[in-house]
Amino acid sequence: MKRQFPGLSDAVADGQEAIPDGVFLVRVEHAQHRSQASKPFYVLRFSVLERKAFTARPIVSRLYCKPKAMWKLGWFLRDFLYDREHLIRDEIDERALRGLIGVVKISRRIVNGIALVNLDGFAPASQWEELSAGIPASPVAGAAEAGKRRAS
Repeated sequence: MKRQFPGLSDAVADGQEAIPDGVFLVRVEHAQHRSQASKPFYVLRFSVLERKAFTARPIVSRLYCKPKAMWKLGWFLRDFLYDREHLIRDEIDERALRGLIGVVKISRRIVNGIALVNLDGFAPASQWEELSAGIPASPVAGAAEAGKRRAS
């Protein structure tokens, strides 16, 4: 039996390259708490605001909530200017996360054949100009520049 799912081809198409490793100004579009084998985490979906070449592509990753990883969750909440009243009460409101803006540094790695996006660092949105100063205006220009450096 065949079934048709409109949009399926778009979901699996490799028409667009993945977002490269680097620094991006982003907005939290969605946050959802989940748990897998006693590892609680937040699935975060960001929309890219700056590095215009990548604004149509979301960044999806996870932040763990285990005691050992609480420092990274706190770093994210602090730099994305999450509501201090919630923090004082040790609360995270998923609705309050939506719309927060900040800078995120990402990298990719493959674990057991699965491509994962790591959230390597965060910064307040007010630092975007400073952090983006060395980023080429277009990904093509950046690749060409990297090629020139390797050739020399």
